Amino acid sequence: MIFEKVKEIIIDQIGVEEDEITLDTTFEDLGVDSLDLFQIVIEIEEAFNIRIENTDSIKSIKDAVNYIEANK
Repeated sequence: MIFEKVKEIIIDQIGVEEDEITLDTTFEDLGVDSLDLFQIVIEIEEAFNIRIENTDSIKSIKDAVNYIEANK
């Protein structure tokens, strides 16, 4: 499932607890800065073999999952 993989990537990158991440969680809620987001995006691109050109529209975990579903 896409959500599970995205959650795994975020946990690996920023070290938050699994129960802190839901579909409605925003990257801001998790304290993600621009460098963290860059690393997360790179990992997502590699994991799903996609390109994310504009990260401005990805504010929450749900946004990321929807983007992946629409572009895989």
